[in-house]
Amino acid sequence: MSGVPEDTMSRGLPGEQTAPRTRREARERYRGTERRQARGLPSTSTGARSLRQAAQPGASLGAGHLGLGAAVLTGLEALGGIVFFLVHWDDYTNPWMTATAWALFVVAASCVLATVLTYGERLTGVAFGLICVVLACIVTLDFIGIWPEHDVGHFATASMAAGFALLPITTLRPAREVIAAIVALGLAFVVYAAVSTPLTTETLPGIVTMLAVTVVPPSVALFVVHRFRQLVQRELDRVLVQSNVGAPQFAVGMLASDELARLDLAAEKLLDAVANGSDPLPLSDASASVAASLATELRLHLIEGRRETWLYHAITESDNLGRSVAVTDPSALAGHLTPAQRDGLLQALWQMVGDGRTQQPGVPVVSVTLGPVGSDGHPVTDDTMDVPVVIESRGVPRRRLGPAAWTALQRIGPYTDSVREGVLHVTAHCVVNRHPQM
Repeated sequence: MSGVPEDTMSRGLPGEQTAPRTRREARERYRGTERRQARGLPSTSTGARSLRQAAQPGASLGAGHLGLGAAVLTGLEALGGIVFFLVHWDDYTNPWMTATAWALFVVAASCVLATVLTYGERLTGVAFGLICVVLACIVTLDFIGIWPEHDVGHFATASMAAGFALLPITTLRPAREVIAAIVALGLAFVVYAAVSTPLTTETLPGIVTMLAVTVVPPSVALFVVHRFRQLVQRELDRVLVQSNVGAPQFAVGMLASDELARLDLAAEKLLDAVANGSDPLPLSDASASVAASLATELRLHLIEGRRETWLYHAITESDNLGRSVAVTDPSALAGHLTPAQRDGLLQALWQMVGDGRTQQPGVPVVSVTLGPVGSDGHPVTDDTMDVPVVIESRGVPRRRLGPAAWTALQRIGPYTDSVREGVLHVTAHCVVNRHPQM
């Protein structure tokens, strides 16, 4: 590599990450970054950081609104339970145990609300464990209070509110922890109903209703929050990908931008060391090797990066498209597409990829091939050329593609579609400028 010793590339500056020597090595490092991200380790990619932040519990404004709505539902259910308990006070043999359970519930809810308002929408594991202990005490007190009635379905009140208390927690803690709490609460009710309440035609409907009211709401809340976070991550991914629509024909992506920023910082540190005299001239062999490696890496980014089009970066840097779409563009023809055609192509790919649930591991859902350049009856001149775009979709059947997908394909250019062996084939012809201005 331009006379730079191989071992110098592994040294670098103190505290700095060793830079890749080739673009292929950079891509391999990017894939390794994705694997580290999957294991929960730090990732330096801009897109990866954004997606990871959106997925964190309680980290988004939308999740905060969901938590607020869940807290309101919890308060309304608790208010209804308290009113029901007070109205039927005389029907309880020992109402003071249930009253104690309700008092503990109100105190605990007030403390949690004050904590969230003071420290923000964050709930530590210790705090969640303490909340679970308090809920267990509430359930136990309520069970003791209604034991003489032998009808848990008609007399349980505070213990049912414990299930609703898990609603706002679904936005603050990981799903597996909330699921464990829901399962434990449901099993407690099942066991208590089995040992305390005779199963008759009069008590069975109340028991079933009680279990449904206790377990179903937090379970539905978990599903809603999970789908909401998926939607947020998907839309954020689309926004990051959409930024490539207005990019030049050849450009660097988010990964290369991060690498260039790191190289710039390393170069500044080296120059500052020379300027303040901490690394005097002439440079030592180690410092000279570092300077040479930095220069080589900068040349790699500035020269070899010119071979990667906007479409390459849009696909490889997308969390959804990167694992679902395969692109073949040996002549870099994607760079000739206009912004409208680029936007149509990306929109069509998003519609064809769908949610990725039909994808087999290691098999791309959609394949995109650009070229070779031809005419095929389309008007071309010395300044324009016909670029065929062949799209093969295996993930979403033709009947499941909505009008938005076909509208997006029309923005690419005139197209024909057919289905062969369960695979949708779309061939669009883009008449583009031979010398793009972007």
